[in-house]
Amino acid sequence: MKWAYFLFIRLYPLMAKLLAPFNSKAALWVKGRKGLIQRIETAMRMNKQPLIWMHAASLGEFEQGLPVVEALKKQYPQHRLLVTFFSPSGYEVRKNHPLADWVFYLPMDSPSNAAAFIEIVKPSIALFIKYEFWHFYLSELKRHQIPTLLISGIFRPTQLFFKWYGGFYRKMLLNITHFFVQDKGSADLLKDIVLTNCISISGDTRFDRVLTIAAARKEYPSIERFCKDEPIIVAGSTWSDDDKVLQHFTIVHRNAKFIIAPHQISAERLAECLQRYQSAILLSEYEASTVNKETHYQTLIIDNVGMLSSLYYYASIAFIGGGFTNEGIHNTIEAAVFGKAVVFGPVYEKYLEAVEMVEIGAAFSAETALEMESLLDDLLNDEDKRMNAGKAGANYVSSNAGASDKILNYIQANLLLTN
Repeated sequence: MKWAYFLFIRLYPLMAKLLAPFNSKAALWVKGRKGLIQRIETAMRMNKQPLIWMHAASLGEFEQGLPVVEALKKQYPQHRLLVTFFSPSGYEVRKNHPLADWVFYLPMDSPSNAAAFIEIVKPSIALFIKYEFWHFYLSELKRHQIPTLLISGIFRPTQLFFKWYGGFYRKMLLNITHFFVQDKGSADLLKDIVLTNCISISGDTRFDRVLTIAAARKEYPSIERFCKDEPIIVAGSTWSDDDKVLQHFTIVHRNAKFIIAPHQISAERLAECLQRYQSAILLSEYEASTVNKETHYQTLIIDNVGMLSSLYYYASIAFIGGGFTNEGIHNTIEAAVFGKAVVFGPVYEKYLEAVEMVEIGAAFSAETALEMESLLDDLLNDEDKRMNAGKAGANYVSSNAGASDKILNYIQANLLLTN
């Protein structure tokens, strides 16, 4: 399968360039990598401080890694932080994050790019989040004897590492110094490839992250005015297929209000939401309007990035988007941390926290639009069931915290960074 990987890293940039005139995400991917090595070299030229490098595929992985690098920056304040992203959806949102000293796209994996990047950056440690595996970068890090940790890793038997033809991919794993995985199943899979003392079951750092967010949640007076004391369903990170499921429910339940936060906030996507939901208004227009807004609108469409994690606080029920798509659901514990009953569509089996929340009665899944309507009706009408689900979810989040401390303790105990 080595040939397939080499083909991928060559074809991906070409495909992105071909799609760029027609696809905004591809255009950002291409634009962000123009002269990238030179820009990184210029940025690093004056740096004399030791450096922590964290790489995340996209926004969700960045949020997973954030508790670890926050702790490292406190413990090792003289170290600088470099963050790299593969995807525009992470880079464009977090390119000005205050914790990071530098944020860049990751140059596409190749022998020359990896060698140049490591030589320029000279990281003291490399943190790869969840499931980013780049052959030449990992090989170069191993060659330079730079400690390389996988944070919040999760592995499944269907992955290439565990196929008979996956030898090339298994060798990638041998370049990683230590694996911090989410569950025992992942650890058991890895034990056939790497030494057991290179594996720790630390849990998921996202639990630490959502607890931090909840403790510092932002208040939004405009949201409070919209909600009043009425039942509120907050639908987060929705796709078109999710909206189709919710649409009919909003029509027949005029006694409830809805806050819809689309996964993407392009003009086309926002226009689709406004058309699909009756009595809907964009948040920006709602805040600018002078009419008696509370009586005029049933549905609020969020047209910015960054509010969702705090918006779940206002929910009676949290609907997590993605479950009616092939991609699968988004972050369930962002809502659970606030003690909210959580619902989503049928595509959630890949997400351990969602599976476990369903098992303990903290979350509920529906296969069809009709099942979802029945489920939402049930939860709205049964306050005890709704409250018990919320309590179970909040307890689940708090009981799974602590992954970041385990990782920090390992780094300190093994003297991977020094003050």
